[in-house]
Amino acid sequence: MIDTVPNDAIGRRIVCDGEYGTVLYVGSVPPTPGLWLGVEWDNPLRGKHDGTHEGTKYFTCSNPFGGSFVRAKKVNFGMDFLSALRKRYGLKSEETVELVIGKKTVELVGFDSIHEEQRQLNKLCDISLRDCAVSHAGSKDSIYHSCPNITTLNLSKNLLSSWKQVADITSQLENLEDLDLSENRVCLSSNPSSFSSAFLKLRVLSLNRMGITWSEVLTCSHMWPSLEELHLASNAIATLERPVDTLQSLKVLDITNNKLVDGNQLHAIAYLPRLKQIIVSNNKISLITFPDAQVGEISAMFSSLTSLSIDGNNISLSTINEMNKLKTLQSLNCHNNPFMDGGKNPDTVRQLIISKIANLKMLNKTEILPQERKGAELDYRKMFGNDWLKAGGSQNLELNNPNKEFCINHPTYKSLIETLTFRCPEKPDQKPVQKKLPDSMTVQKVKGLLYRLLKVPGSELKLSYESSKMEGREIELENDLKSLQFYSVENGDCVLVRW
Repeated sequence: MIDTVPNDAIGRRIVCDGEYGTVLYVGSVPPTPGLWLGVEWDNPLRGKHDGTHEGTKYFTCSNPFGGSFVRAKKVNFGMDFLSALRKRYGLKSEETVELVIGKKTVELVGFDSIHEEQRQLNKLCDISLRDCAVSHAGSKDSIYHSCPNITTLNLSKNLLSSWKQVADITSQLENLEDLDLSENRVCLSSNPSSFSSAFLKLRVLSLNRMGITWSEVLTCSHMWPSLEELHLASNAIATLERPVDTLQSLKVLDITNNKLVDGNQLHAIAYLPRLKQIIVSNNKISLITFPDAQVGEISAMFSSLTSLSIDGNNISLSTINEMNKLKTLQSLNCHNNPFMDGGKNPDTVRQLIISKIANLKMLNKTEILPQERKGAELDYRKMFGNDWLKAGGSQNLELNNPNKEFCINHPTYKSLIETLTFRCPEKPDQKPVQKKLPDSMTVQKVKGLLYRLLKVPGSELKLSYESSKMEGREIELENDLKSLQFYSVENGDCVLVRW
């Protein structure tokens, strides 16, 4: 029985009756004779104690009931990479060929099959060995000579216990770009940088459900010089630290289903220069702020971020207001948050979000078409028009000074007031003037504004406008009591002034 236990058994990953664990003890457990393995199970419900038996401490478990003793013959320590590959893909050598060399006849077992197998192995580019009990690379360079063209490799839920074991495999796969190690329990190396040559082309790495912390990720990140996507779902990550000289090529970071509560922990990754997508769904975040920018300003944080997923958190509209500070944000997923599920009409909530984030192109995986944005912003201006006035807003530009609270709660409201160009076509010496006006402003009040600018009585003014959407057409603003909105005057249009 002793011969069945590897010399390096302690620390090795095993599977027994479908349950995964780590060997922490090898030896006797009196008074019962024979060899025992002390195992800490991934599933603590499988265990019975904390490594203590009849008052003697044999090993230590992180969970008080996560450990037990098992016989070696019941445990599977796994197999090498190629054995698992052949088993998974049904590659077997069965034919026997006789070859005469001189006066001797030599049997070549599976000669044709071996060549066929090699041909198939050479073709493999995208393989999955999930749950195949892979524990080590096997003989030196065997993977390199057998299947060197693998670019995508799924090694999730196997028996890998160290980064050295992983590197022994990946160092033989010179074209490897996508690696999934999820559901393994891989111990840290004392010198991760020494394995960087084993991951030179790696772009996508999945480390989901591995019990890894962010600090450990940063320690390991020196191994992955070209990494662009990192998936860390379900790892109980509660805090983040700023990467220093690592992860600078990262474009996608997935921290789904962790334990982040303080959304400002994200500030730690805010200056990764190429980060385009963050998935932080199913955490417990309630607020994310960008304090380096005031209302109406652009934050220096997340300068390349185009997509953010915050589904399943405790996000309020205060965080949505902050999102308008992000320069390049175009896609937002925010289902299953309090402001989405607070009993409000879903269409109204969608309109609010669209209006509050000026550059948004996709919301909850649905494209925001120009007409939808126009309608949302129009309704938004109507919905909060009275609040704007009460807060100090005014159609008189000289008196328009809404208070700080309104500006924080409605960061885009000011920008939704149209910028119009006023031009006097019959007075070539009069320079064009640009003004921001709410579309609720009546033609009569526009004439009052022009009176102060041009010193021409409103009764003598005749107004019309030109739109880029209707080239060559001039529309008269003939009713003084109607609003600019009534005439479909839009941002960027030119108002023609005659007297």
